[in-house]
Amino acid sequence: MQTAAIILESPRHLGIETIGLCEPGDGDVVVEISHSGISTGTEKLFWTGDMPPFPGMGFPLVPGYEAAGEVIEARPETGFRPGDHVFVPGANCYEGAFGLFGGSARRIVTPAERITRVDAALGSQSALLALAATARHAMAGLNHAAPDLIVGHGVLGRLLARLTIAAGAPAPTVWEVDPTRRSGAEGYQVITPDADPRRDYRAIYDASGNGAILNDLVGRIERGGEIVLAGFYPAPLSFAFPPAFMKEARFRIAAEWTRGDMIATRALIESGALSMSGLITHESPATDAGAAYRQAFEDPSCLKMILNWKDVS
Repeated sequence: MQTAAIILESPRHLGIETIGLCEPGDGDVVVEISHSGISTGTEKLFWTGDMPPFPGMGFPLVPGYEAAGEVIEARPETGFRPGDHVFVPGANCYEGAFGLFGGSARRIVTPAERITRVDAALGSQSALLALAATARHAMAGLNHAAPDLIVGHGVLGRLLARLTIAAGAPAPTVWEVDPTRRSGAEGYQVITPDADPRRDYRAIYDASGNGAILNDLVGRIERGGEIVLAGFYPAPLSFAFPPAFMKEARFRIAAEWTRGDMIATRALIESGALSMSGLITHESPATDAGAAYRQAFEDPSCLKMILNWKDVS
């Protein structure tokens, strides 16, 4: 078996190539991908060469953990059948290339337990399910306060704001320094940090990935307030201890989503409580992947770039 796939040979050297696929085994399904997303967090770090050592990392690499498509081969015991529309959080099924994260390919082989059924009507928005589940994971759990301040109005920040409102919590404030990203708010306010006088936030969720602002965030929380690190931070983080000590600041790291997050998020989307509209700003044929990756990482107006695989054989 072979497939067309995005191959990152080394930092900044990327293209679409034909590569061998591992044969499906017991419990595996074969999925034909229709759309895959480009992550401006972790994937950008691979692209620039700034990703710190990570399990399964190496070159050549098939990137992508945001993919959606249709099952084309499945054994009865998997619980899936051809024609099912599914979300795929990547795959490690390639001969001669690392599958981290492995979703940017025309066809993938993956254990059935890793995929999630989705409504075909979602179309390319199905590829955003991992981001939505990541946002939900940051907010879920015992003693976790909903954000009243979100830093960053990218896709993750927007999903955090929408989930906050869907949960019935007060609309959060969102900070965004880039004027091209301040539009698109749905039921909440987007402002610059300089325009915000508050110093009593209970829970600040950072979706910017900018570790240099930690001291500023400490100054914005109430005593005992929490700062949630919801982005990905390649460099060591540090903050001044005395101000954090005086505030009795709490820091929490939100890791990747779990299966429960995925199930809950899908239910929110299917019920209409969580909208995925307006988050995809750019779409490109997978054959133009080189230009698409550059635009996703370099154009601030590009919130989410989706690759369309439908015309790739």
